[in-house]
Amino acid sequence: MTSNRFRLPPLNALKAFHAAARHGSIRGAADELLVTPQAVSQQIKLLEDTLQVTLFERRGRTIEPTDAAILLGRYVEAGFDELAEGVRRVTQKKYQNRITLNVSPYFATRYLLPRLESFRECVPQSDLRMTTMVETPDFKRDDIDVAVQWGYGDWGDLDSRLLLRDHKVICCAPELAARINTPQDLGQHRLLHPVLQNSLWRDILKFLNVEMSEITSELAFHDAATMRRATMSAMGVGLISRNDATVDIQAGNLVAPLGEDLLLSLPEENVPGFYLVCPRAHRRVEGIRQFCTWSEAQNWNDAQD
Repeated sequence: MTSNRFRLPPLNALKAFHAAARHGSIRGAADELLVTPQAVSQQIKLLEDTLQVTLFERRGRTIEPTDAAILLGRYVEAGFDELAEGVRRVTQKKYQNRITLNVSPYFATRYLLPRLESFRECVPQSDLRMTTMVETPDFKRDDIDVAVQWGYGDWGDLDSRLLLRDHKVICCAPELAARINTPQDLGQHRLLHPVLQNSLWRDILKFLNVEMSEITSELAFHDAATMRRATMSAMGVGLISRNDATVDIQAGNLVAPLGEDLLLSLPEENVPGFYLVCPRAHRRVEGIRQFCTWSEAQNWNDAQD
């Protein structure tokens, strides 16, 4: 029976291409692979001849990847990552059932931790580990399998799936509320925002027809909990997640001077959310796939207190 699959180029040629693409030079690739520059050049030439495409334009001592090289590089990178992950999990028993998560601190405490036992009941053999870095992890360096990150879904080549939209409410302490009657009044107060996504206020002000030039002061915070406390302390006007805002307003700790529903009609692309993020190859590992399937099946809008 005739196979319809393409015949793969030699592995050594792909390794040489992979190293050269990352270093941007033949010499850098040679130093990494512990071979001569001539050997790297020969392997790349072999790959170009095999594929019948030009992969690099030579610029003196440097090389410039062509469009074909940029496209191929993404798949070769993913392929080597998947090979490395497979070898690691097969040869090291301690990794076979381990799932290492990185979860946004707010999502971890507000949503995930109250439900985690449910996942353990579904997959009792899983060995679950969790970190709570705000920044998106380097999955390889940090040894992370899957993450839940706050943002807008733009994580490059990583696989990302929306779990929950994080609608915000413009809030302030009661003593500031009397001085905020229209969106334009926001310009007279310090605006508090998350340091990783300082475009959020910009998008909201544009939606409210307020010029950024009218803003007199801003202050960024590393995490949502700190920004919430700063808002209660009258340090400025904050963007508080809707569930938290409702609790704080009912308790009299915060006020929504422009209304709790003002931002519900914000364009969807301007509304941040919590996303399940991981390299595509990781989803092929059984335990990680099970966690992803479980996460995507949850109704995260039903907040757990």
